[in-house]
Amino acid sequence: MMNHRLFEIISVFITALGKFIFYDILNQRLIFILLMFAFWSSYIFYRVRHSPDILKIWGFRVDNFLNVLKRILPFGLLSILACISIGSLQNTINLHWHIIPILILYPIFGTLQQFLLMALVAGNLQDLNRFRFHSIIVTTSILFGFLHYPYWWLVFGTFLLALFYSYIYLKVRNLYVLGIFHGWLGAIFYYTVVDKDPFIEVFGPILTTI
Repeated sequence: MMNHRLFEIISVFITALGKFIFYDILNQRLIFILLMFAFWSSYIFYRVRHSPDILKIWGFRVDNFLNVLKRILPFGLLSILACISIGSLQNTINLHWHIIPILILYPIFGTLQQFLLMALVAGNLQDLNRFRFHSIIVTTSILFGFLHYPYWWLVFGTFLLALFYSYIYLKVRNLYVLGIFHGWLGAIFYYTVVDKDPFIEVFGPILTTI
């Protein structure tokens, strides 16, 4: 079990390194996303075969869905209001029909991100029983924010988001609620605060060749 936890934590850091290589150097975001999904889907399948209860331990569960939703909904609504307010002040609101497929697809990617950061980093650190509760939250949040460097609005926003999400996850593990809110808030954040279009950033290279 110890070997699994260490392997998972190290693999998350390697995945984070791959993000910087494929996103920031090679500009191949879609390839990175597909490779990440392929690797981690295979790993999840492997772990489930050997430990059938691991999905619930990680937080792939629906029995506490409504309970977690009630905890996160007020925060989510305040976050949306904050994004719109900041976007209005900056004049960076750029709503486009592209937000519709992003609102559909990004929660899937968001759930995978929450799985990597919350289940495999925060969850494993908690299960090791060697780290204080607040240190796990801060460590996970710093890593999550760092993954969005060099976009400082995203670094700051995701750091704050991870502080709250880490606390919720370590109390009541549920990745589905976190993934959905991560995806929707992320999409709104992109199209209001940072004036970016993730649809073009991911699918642009494909569209230009059609």
